[in-house]
Amino acid sequence: MLSRFTSMLALAIFAAINSFGHALWIETSPVGKKGQAQEVRVFWGEFADKDISPLDKWFSDTKSYTLSVITPDGKVVPLQSAPGKDHYKAFFTPDQDGAYTVVMKHVVKDVYHGSRLDYHSSAVVRVGTASQLDAAANKNTLSVYTAPNTTLKVGQKIDFYSLVNLKPADGQEIEVFAPNGWGKKMWADSTGKASFTPLWPGRYMVEIAGTAEEKGDHHGKAYEKIWRCATYCIEVK
Repeated sequence: MLSRFTSMLALAIFAAINSFGHALWIETSPVGKKGQAQEVRVFWGEFADKDISPLDKWFSDTKSYTLSVITPDGKVVPLQSAPGKDHYKAFFTPDQDGAYTVVMKHVVKDVYHGSRLDYHSSAVVRVGTASQLDAAANKNTLSVYTAPNTTLKVGQKIDFYSLVNLKPADGQEIEVFAPNGWGKKMWADSTGKASFTPLWPGRYMVEIAGTAEEKGDHHGKAYEKIWRCATYCIEVK
């Protein structure tokens, strides 16, 4: 009963519709190799519209995000980003087999129309044999992930798992965007799982976004709400 109440409370907190639109997301290869540098790219914009904002147009201090990689044995390694053409990039070099989780988070300095903006993003990189993923190692308030040992293919169902405050996001709305801009809404079950079947190959983005009715002060400015967004990209063959 308590877990059900917690899930319903999480739903109430994140029930509002995304009103800001822009999101931060991570792009990286889902498969890496030991001893070989893995490139990680961070973008800001509208994924579905293929609208990637140039670096000088990023809102407020959005580019001051923190980026790290969680190794298969649980170590958290900070990553340093460098500017690219329309994104920031960072690298890490895997030194063991298993699932690596790249984690990004940022609370924007400026208040936007009375809302504090909290961004979250993650990516999973499989190196060698990676049959398990410690999803709780990602401490972000919102997160989405897939099993690390899954090969994602056109025409085959893909399962996503979502967490709110490290608990299954029972009933949480999840939206997926295809490479051609097509979108689909899904709702997580009691285990946080939602599924869809891709029709096209390429990179998809999965997103959770919502607004919490919460007042506070952020860098000397009052806010009435907290808007949170989590993104997760996948590669479909």
